Formats: sequence, C-alpha cells, structure tokens
Amino acid sequence: MIAPDRPLPRDPAAGRRRRRAALIALILILLYGWTLQDLDLGTRGLAQGLLMAKNMLLGMMHPEWSYAGEAFLRLLESIEMAFLGTAAAAVLAVPFAFWAASRGRRFDIVPATGKGVLSAIRTFPELILAILFLVAVGPGPFAGVLAIAVHSIGMIGKLYAEAVENIDPGPVEALEAAGAGRLAVFFYAVLPQVLPEFASVALYRFEINVRAATVLGVVGAGGIGTPLLFALQAYAWERVGIIMLGIIASVMIIDTLSAHIRARLV
Repeated sequence: MIAPDRPLPRDPAAGRRRRRAALIALILILLYGWTLQDLDLGTRGLAQGLLMAKNMLLGMMHPEWSYAGEAFLRLLESIEMAFLGTAAAAVLAVPFAFWAASRGRRFDIVPATGKGVLSAIRTFPELILAILFLVAVGPGPFAGVLAIAVHSIGMIGKLYAEAVENIDPGPVEALEAAGAGRLAVFFYAVLPQVLPEFASVALYRFEINVRAATVLGVVGAGGIGTPLLFALQAYAWERVGIIMLGIIASVMIIDTLSAHIRARLV
C-alpha cells in the first residue's frame, strides 16, 4: 500500500522572512504617504507643473549656441578649480594617510585619531565649505578651490590610508633585514607600491570634483554654476540647455580619459 502524503513541516524561517518583508513594505508605504502629504497634487498645481516642464524641455532642446563661447570659458574655470583643488588635496592627504593607516595592531590610538581627523574633514560638503571660505576670502574661484581641496583631503586621505594598509610587507621586511633605515624603506619599499594607487585615487577624485565644481558657482564660488543659476532664475531655458550640454560633454570626456589612465596605472 502507498502511504498517504503527509503535509510538509512549516519552515519557521520562511514565516519570519515574510513577516519582515511585510513590515518593511508597510514602513515604506507610510514613509511615502508622509512625504506626499504636503505636495500640491491638485488640478491647478499639476497643470502649472506640466506647463513649466513643457517650457523647460522645449527651451533646453533649442540651446542658445551664441552663448557657447562664454559657457566654454566658464567650464574651463570649473575644470581648473577642480584640478587645483584635487592637486592640492592629493599632496596634503599623504601625511594624513600614513597617520591613519593601521599598523597591524588591534587597538592603536595613532591611526584611530588619524581616521577621526579625516572623518571630521570630510563631514561638510563642498557647498558648505565654499560658503565658509566666501566669508574668509570673498567670492570667486579661489573660495571654490579651497572648498574642493579641504573636502578632498578627507576623502583622498581615507583611500590613501587603505592603500598603505594593503602594501606587501615582503619588500619592507627584506630592506629592514638588510639594515636599511626608515627613509630607505619608505622610498624603496613603500612608496613604489603606493604611488600607482595614489595616482589612481587622485584621478578618480578629480572626476568627482569636476562635477562638484560645476555647482559651486551657485553660492558665488566661481565656475559655470553662476551663469547656470542666473539662467535658471530668469527662466532662460535655451541658455540652460547650452550650459547643460557643455557640462555633460566635459564630464564625459574627463571620465573617459581618467578611466583610461587609471587602467594603465593599476
């Protein structure tokens, strides 16, 4: 005789997963409902929004080509700001990186304080730093360069420290066993290993800083952001279109070149 089929035992883990998924879905629905409660979704507000979006798209699809020369010069200013800020941060972040790099011990106050300093430096975004430097040095590209440099020290220093922690200890131990001093070990065993990674990190950060530099002009820190802000305030969508085209083209070109160089370095 064939034994009757017995029901399979219930999986308690599957039940917990379903309840967890239902709870997450409920929380997300409540959050979306809370964020949408203050939006004007009435017929009048929706019609105005659609009309504004239509005018914006139509204007940006017909760029003001006569403004291309001025937009190009402002884009160059933004790229120069990003380059100078990144170059300064790439050099100044080196001592912070060796300060924050772990030396193999589980509890070490020295790298812990270094990591804390780098975290504090990168806490504030470039826009906040630009506003602070505008008060100190006045409006213009110099404030933007300082904002990019200071913020980038925290980000680059963190990645530099990780590169230092991942070096191969073999060459270091070999030179130390041969009686080499600390400077010789640094220049002939440590530096050759970390330099390609440092250069790759700096190039990657330059890509990010180009994007950051394009918006710093919104607060008066130079670059393409200032004419972009004026065009948005005047609803000059044709001018916004040519500026956006320039930003997109410059970012794509820099990203492509940077990726090609980084592929050769690492």
